[in-house]
Amino acid sequence: MILLSPAAAAAAAAAAVLPSSLAPKCNLLCRKSTSYRPLKVISMAEESRGNGDGILEKVAIGSGLISTPVIGWSLYTLKTTGCGLPPGPGGSIGALEGVSYLAIVGIVGWSLYTKSKTGSGLPNGPYGLLGAVEGLSYLALLGILVVFGIQFFEQGSIPGPLPGDQCFG
Repeated sequence: MILLSPAAAAAAAAAAVLPSSLAPKCNLLCRKSTSYRPLKVISMAEESRGNGDGILEKVAIGSGLISTPVIGWSLYTLKTTGCGLPPGPGGSIGALEGVSYLAIVGIVGWSLYTKSKTGSGLPNGPYGLLGAVEGLSYLALLGILVVFGIQFFEQGSIPGPLPGDQCFG
């Protein structure tokens, strides 16, 4: 026969007398664990080295904040008239339109390069503006692809980079 301590004997007697629904769920060898390990979160992306003072970041923010509305105006004009923006005085509006397209493509290219090297996009920059410009640039690129695609299927081509006779002749 097995010798049990008084506490163990009482628990065994209680388990034998009680119905199975009221019997303790744990035998004498099991132990309730109350210790929990905290969850540790690990980020795979590199921390941003810059604090937003880089000249390239400031140029990208400025050009992106100017280029995005110009692209929106250009795409609206292209969709409604079939032509880009008018050349303006001395060709300044047309030049701003062309430089805006290049700036958007440059920001998206920089973002994709950074994403391939670090696993995350551009740093947020001061006040989160570079991150906002990055997102707006992707939206502008999507708008460009959609409106140019519609223009190509409706007209058979998209307007060239220089003003032509069909639009401003």
